[in-house]
Parts: sequence; C-alpha cells; structure tokens
Amino acid sequence: MITTRRIFLASSAELQDDRREFELFINRKNKAWVRQGVFLELVLWEDFLDALSPTRLQDEYNRAIRACDVFVMLFFTKVGRYTEEEFETAVGQFKATSKPFIFTYFRNAPHTAPRADLQSLWAFQDKLKGLGHFQTEYHNRAELLLHFSQQLDRLVANGFIEFRPDQSPQAAPAGTSEQATLTGNGAIAQGSGATAVGAGGVFVGGKNTGNIHAGSRIGRLLDGLAAMVPGAIGSVVSTFSTPLLAAVTGPVSKFVLDKLKGN
Repeated sequence: MITTRRIFLASSAELQDDRREFELFINRKNKAWVRQGVFLELVLWEDFLDALSPTRLQDEYNRAIRACDVFVMLFFTKVGRYTEEEFETAVGQFKATSKPFIFTYFRNAPHTAPRADLQSLWAFQDKLKGLGHFQTEYHNRAELLLHFSQQLDRLVANGFIEFRPDQSPQAAPAGTSEQATLTGNGAIAQGSGATAVGAGGVFVGGKNTGNIHAGSRIGRLLDGLAAMVPGAIGSVVSTFSTPLLAAVTGPVSKFVLDKLKGN
C-alpha cells in the first residue's frame, strides 16, 4: 500500500526557477520514499487544465489546496492577489481541520523591484506577523530545499508521514518444508547452507522428506548385500572406503567393512 501526501506549491511567476528546483527535489525524494510506502504528490497550478471552468479557475486551485496535506508558499519582491488568496484559503482550511501544514518562504536576495511591488510584499509580511506566523528566509535554492527537507523529516518524526514497516522474512512456501528422522547413532545437518557433519553424521541438503537411516541399519544392509552376492565384496569395500562415504556411513558400517575385508 502507498500512502500519498499532497503538497500544494504557491508562488508568483518571478520564482519560476525556484519552483522548478522544488519540483525536482520532490521527484528525487519520491525515488527514495516510494520504496518505503510514501508518495509525495506535488500540486502545481501549471498542471491544471486551462479550459473554461464553470467558476473561476482560481476556485479549482482553492479546492485543491483544501484537499492538500501541506501548503508551501514562496515569495520574493511581491505577493500577487491570487497567491495571497491561496494563502488565505490554506489558513482557513487549517483553522477548520488543523491541516494543511503551512510553510512560507521569503527569498531574501538583492533585487531592483519597483516600490509598488514591494508594498504588496510588506503588507503580506505584516499579515503574517498578525497571524503569529513568521516567514522562513532563504538566500538561494539550496537553502530552501535543505530547510524543507528538514521539515519533511520532522513530519516523519511526529507520525504525520509514516513509512511502511520493514517486512519480516517470508515463511517458506507450502511444499518446501524439510523433514528427516534419524535412526541409530550419528547426526543430521539439514537445510540451506548446512555443511557441518560430525563423525558418523549424515549431511542432507536441498528439499527432503521421509526417513533417513544411519548407523547399524546401513551396516546390516552392507552385510546382507555381501551375503547375497559374494563376488561383490571387493566392489562394496572399495566403494564405501572412500573418505566421503566413510564419514557418512559411520562406525557401525566401518565395522562391517572391516569384517568384509577379512572374508
């Protein structure tokens, strides 16, 4: 399951480059977070259809703001009428529902803006003070993205953004269980990666089920084989005297082999 958190980005056209960098930042964040079950959906006015709307197109933006979890506003030398309306929409929604979280970023950099633009900026800053909300200043895009990244981490810390918990290792699918029953002396090393075998032990790898016999049972089988086919004694002794099979067959079978050699 993917949890989506919507972020509305508002700003004037003069910060177009900052908006573009912010969008790239969110895309990079998604590459890391989507694997943990979180997707950040960035809502931009550029993504809306410019076709004729039954009401003002700005009303469509305002509806999107009310449905968002986070509202981010960037401003520089001026605050346009529609950008300020978007901010007021976010504030009204926050007062009613305690969301979206609202972040305001003021770019503090040299400029040659006309006084008329600056007056809209100063009036908006006074409004922020009246609300008890203070802007976050940034001098370049790197500072903007660093600060917002830290805010996202805080949203994770307080549980507003929840990552999907790590999945525990899955149980083995049906039909892949391993079972072995040891009869007699020895030991069984069974399962993936099991390679250690003690003296007189039995090593079993891969998918196995059923009974595994060791010790005196193997000895009786060898003794019976030699009795039925006397001419096979040499082959039996030669085969089961190899180091690998000698370790597997155990001390009882070694006794039988020594007995066969004496025949």
